[in-house]
Order: sequence, then C-alpha cells, then structure tokens
Amino acid sequence: MSRDLDRLEKAGQQVESRPPYSVSQPYKLPGHMVTTTFAIDGFKVVRTIGVVRGITVRSRSILGTMAGSLHTIIGGNITAFTKLCEMTRAEAFDIMVQHASEIGANAIVGVRYDATEIMSGVTEVLAYGTAVVVERVEAPE
Repeated sequence: MSRDLDRLEKAGQQVESRPPYSVSQPYKLPGHMVTTTFAIDGFKVVRTIGVVRGITVRSRSILGTMAGSLHTIIGGNITAFTKLCEMTRAEAFDIMVQHASEIGANAIVGVRYDATEIMSGVTEVLAYGTAVVVERVEAPE
C-alpha cells in the first residue's frame, strides 16, 4: 500500500494516510462497482490505479471443529464451517474495497479469491483485483 500512496503523492494527488486495513469500519466504493469481469457495462475505464488486495487469516475454534467433525458423520452442509468461510471471504472483500477506496478508485475489476492453509486449522484468504477509475459512457442519441 505504501508504494501506491507514494506513487499517488508524487503524481500530485492528496492522499490521506490511514492505519492498516481493518473491517471495523468497512469502506464502500461509490455504487459498489466490483466485478470479476474486466469491464463494467455502461462505463469506461479512464485510469488504472493498480492491484488492490484484502487479506485475512482465520482459524477454527475447538468447539467449531468438534461440531463440524461430528456433523461429517451425519453428512450434508456443515453450517458452522460455511458461516466461517463466508465471514472470512466477506472480511477479505471489505479490506480490498477499503484499499481501493483509499487510493482513489471508484471500481475494482478482475476480482479473484485465493485461499491457502497456513497450518492445520489456519487459513489465509486473499481477495484481489485491479483498482480503476471509471466514468459513465454517454449513450448515443
């Protein structure tokens, strides 16, 4: 992030410095324009800012692990793990959106997720994409 901020400050843009990303106060891009595609219908990319990311590391609790393990005997959706995974992805997503907002983007394109097990029961989830500035395309009359 500091390289992105340095680059923007050298380009003459005012950048507010904030502490490392957290989801205690999630940031939202105007219109919440985030997509896995590389284009947004009705908009054109006028500036590419660069890669943004959100990373979080989570572990399962002992109780959650025990409940999930017992649920595997019965089969079906293990809701305790499903909720943990969804919460972790949402947190990584919010951090990525905050990063993009802080460096002046109004959209993120090409969004992807990645997950890596760091050690047994501890997983890193990464959300990443390309921060861009988009403008609405005037419809031909």
